[in-house]
Amino acid sequence: MALSSSRVYDCIVVGAGIQGSFTAYHLAKNQKRTLLLEQFPLPHSRGSSHGQTRIIRRAYAEDFYTNMMEESYQLWADLERESGIKLYRKTGLLVIAPSGNEEFESICKNMEQKEIQWERFTKDQLMAKYPEFILNPGEVACCDNNAGVLYADKALRTVQEQFQRMGGVIQDGQKVKNIKPGQVVTVTTTSDIYEAENIVITAGPWAQKVLSPIGLELPLKTLRINVCYWKEKIPGSPGLLQNFPAFLGVNLNGEEHEVYGLPCQEYPGLIKICFHGGNEADPEERELQTKPPQIPDIQILCNFISKYLPGLHPKPAVIEQCMYTNTPDSNFIFDHHPLYKNIVIGSGFSGHGFKLSPLVGKILSELSMGKEPAYDLTPFSIARFKTQSASL
Repeated sequence: MALSSSRVYDCIVVGAGIQGSFTAYHLAKNQKRTLLLEQFPLPHSRGSSHGQTRIIRRAYAEDFYTNMMEESYQLWADLERESGIKLYRKTGLLVIAPSGNEEFESICKNMEQKEIQWERFTKDQLMAKYPEFILNPGEVACCDNNAGVLYADKALRTVQEQFQRMGGVIQDGQKVKNIKPGQVVTVTTTSDIYEAENIVITAGPWAQKVLSPIGLELPLKTLRINVCYWKEKIPGSPGLLQNFPAFLGVNLNGEEHEVYGLPCQEYPGLIKICFHGGNEADPEERELQTKPPQIPDIQILCNFISKYLPGLHPKPAVIEQCMYTNTPDSNFIFDHHPLYKNIVIGSGFSGHGFKLSPLVGKILSELSMGKEPAYDLTPFSIARFKTQSASL
């Protein structure tokens, strides 16, 4: 039986986090009749796009991300102009690493080659600009001067509102139960049945649960991340909160993962500092700590605070959770399903995708529309993994 026209679309986007929402936004900009599906009532805090702040930066060790961030900044500015809502605040991004660190040197090289406004600090220069930080012997520092903070929850709400203003449809509280591939793809949810010529799957931590039934296994790990907030030892210390930059600590204290921090919007008087890693967890059970953590992330952070930010209490004042969906190389996935070219996948954003989401959405929409993106997508292809796919 044919579905009513209200249930037939040019494209369906599964997952209304920041990546899916920007994908739907760009499709609507291209006059595509688009449905954005979300399993939970909006807004929610179950995935990777909630919270009030995220870092935006061009300071990347991988040149392809540095290149992509140029357009991403432009697209964020476009959204601000369209909506009249401020979504970005410039703070600078301080990067600290051991001397000779390969990642640090690649960051500096990329910023220099791309003529990004940046500076390298001596210990005295760092103390003069950011006296709250301690630079220890054998460590180096630089700053991405135009980096800053994105107002994350406001950004998500804004892009969804702009999508709806362009005629896009959001259906939340509808979990996808089945996807039937074909020339026309049928999507069955807990409430309804929809059809579209193309679909884009941006299901965040639930990606594998959505992809497995359509014959694709990707090497994705879902991690529970502790989002920690820290308070001053002496409330109102001159300059500590007022001048606090976003920062990235790279391989400090011998750690494999970064520590990052940023000025906090969520809790006045606190600073957000987190470990860029976590422990594996099922997204359905993210609040449950069923076994001892393999990575002692909270203790790592306490040690970091004591050594580098002694003006803060070395115990977190508030701990919240979010989810990462990581690939083995921490690079994203933008690609067509190997068997079904009208199914596009955006996944594996590995805890650093929010800042790039306007461009991610543009690229995923272009793949869905059969257009050629302006970027080499080799680093993001499914072919780099040994995947399992089978016709249904």
